[in-house]
Amino acid sequence: EPDVRTNTAAEGRIYLIVLDDLHVTFSNTPRVRRALTEFINRNFGVNDLAAVVFTGGRGQDGQDFTNNRRLLLSAVDKFLGRKLRSEVLEMADQIGRPRVDDSSTRSLLDPLERERAQNARTTMDQVEKLAEFMAGVRGRRKALILISEGISYNIYDVITNTSASMVMQETSDAIGAATRGNVAIYGIDPRGLDAFAEGIEIASTGDDPNTFSPARAFADTLRLSQESLRVLAAETGGFAAVNRNDFADAFARLVRENSTYYVLGFYPANERRDGRFRRIEVRVNRPGAQVRSRRGYVAPRGRAPEPARGAAAAPVVTALNEALASPIALNGIPMSVFAAPYKGTAPNAAIPLVIEMAGRDFRFAEKDGTFTDRIEISFAAVDTRGTARGSDRHTLTTNMKPDTVERVRERGFRVVSQIDLPPGRYQLRIAVAEEGATRSGSVLYDLEVPDFYKLPFSMSGVTLTSGRSTLTPTVLPKTPLRDVLPAPPVAQREFERGDVLALFTEFYENASNAPPHALDFTTTVRAEDGRTVFEDREERSSSDLQGNSGGHGYRVNIPIEGWAPGAYVIRVEGRSRANTEAVAGKDVMIRVR
Repeated sequence: EPDVRTNTAAEGRIYLIVLDDLHVTFSNTPRVRRALTEFINRNFGVNDLAAVVFTGGRGQDGQDFTNNRRLLLSAVDKFLGRKLRSEVLEMADQIGRPRVDDSSTRSLLDPLERERAQNARTTMDQVEKLAEFMAGVRGRRKALILISEGISYNIYDVITNTSASMVMQETSDAIGAATRGNVAIYGIDPRGLDAFAEGIEIASTGDDPNTFSPARAFADTLRLSQESLRVLAAETGGFAAVNRNDFADAFARLVRENSTYYVLGFYPANERRDGRFRRIEVRVNRPGAQVRSRRGYVAPRGRAPEPARGAAAAPVVTALNEALASPIALNGIPMSVFAAPYKGTAPNAAIPLVIEMAGRDFRFAEKDGTFTDRIEISFAAVDTRGTARGSDRHTLTTNMKPDTVERVRERGFRVVSQIDLPPGRYQLRIAVAEEGATRSGSVLYDLEVPDFYKLPFSMSGVTLTSGRSTLTPTVLPKTPLRDVLPAPPVAQREFERGDVLALFTEFYENASNAPPHALDFTTTVRAEDGRTVFEDREERSSSDLQGNSGGHGYRVNIPIEGWAPGAYVIRVEGRSRANTEAVAGKDVMIRVR
């Protein structure tokens, strides 16, 4: 996996995978996991982005937008269906029970009706909020993949189901938010053709021709649940995949629809906020062409939100905040970011943060031979519950001579900072905006911080620098690793022949009762054909730390001499002889030009 994230890759598809655990039976859990695993492994492109959300509110198990397959598969693997027992089975259980009155035609009631209605409203509310969140992504088609058995709550029985009108309203609001945000909903029913197996089960419970027919009730429930998926899809420009055991064709069609498309927009003349459906028809004059588009949109309801009070923020601050809040990376300012956890003050880890920006498009103002500009940089770490756990902001005011400006335009410039975080899983959001310009850029960085104070044997990140890295103008609001690296750490992973790399990492061992022993550290560099072009081995003693809580620092200089242009993998590994299983290692891919 790359240890550097950029916002310069070609734009891919955007998928928001919504796992409706509230409306998937537990027995279908393996089917959901298997289908999505195949989708991610077969259909997910290298530049695609996807996020995983659970309707049941398990935010810590989800995954923010990323193109990392491993993280997406890890989130999918945590899915567990927890749909309520079928209302048909609940009512069928009441057949033959003593009645509290003499009415033979009294309707059977679902004892879980209120909880079922609440789950339906929760799912629709989640879809609405996610669609509103995705509305901030402009000029792109956005796919919301809803993995669900559908809403089996009968919204047409307003007498028995007292919450029917509220469920209908929540559904309408969800569709409205999706149509206004250009979010297409694709409903995937994981039951497949096995959905009728439940009908066989309940058919044996008996049939009261006057009050309740289990088989007929099951058929109605199945129809209503599948209809809910079809309506969500049809009204938002997607499609529903129901009554099928193989989802390969459905996923292939989904990919096609989100690979080639036009985005058209207009400002409606009718601005009334009446919540009504506004029909849109798209026609083309090309013979033989078939148009697939949304049928329209739902106008917002209620009063328009009032603008925020107080003094208006400066444009550069507004651009910076919008970049930080964007669900996906923005490429207005090309950026590369590197971050790596090292053992810090307990219980935190210290994370050096390297931000490199392309300088060719910055609007430096020249006066009396001095070039000035002001650049705002902000970053924050968001944990799996959506809570910001650390943030910082730097304002860079440049006053440069012509030769420095030329170096910036050729090599960009670098900012080195640091953030401290406790163990956990985070998404770093890094944003940059230039004063006086409307451009901004952002990078989303998935970061896992180990608990260096508890793991028996662990390893920090691997930080690189090079002899020629000093040619890039660098700003150091904070100076991590300055005592162990000969130059500022870099986010670049392409180096020139004749340069010299330097890497630094640390190994941590928590074995207080272990006798003195040796540790082995190795670094190897392999070319694309498997040849080893560099190797370093070093032996240390566990007593070197003399009881201190730090780590065994390991620095290696790697001269790039005689290497052919191409890709190389640097493998750094540590082993403790006190325990044969105490092994830690990391791979870093670089390119040589």
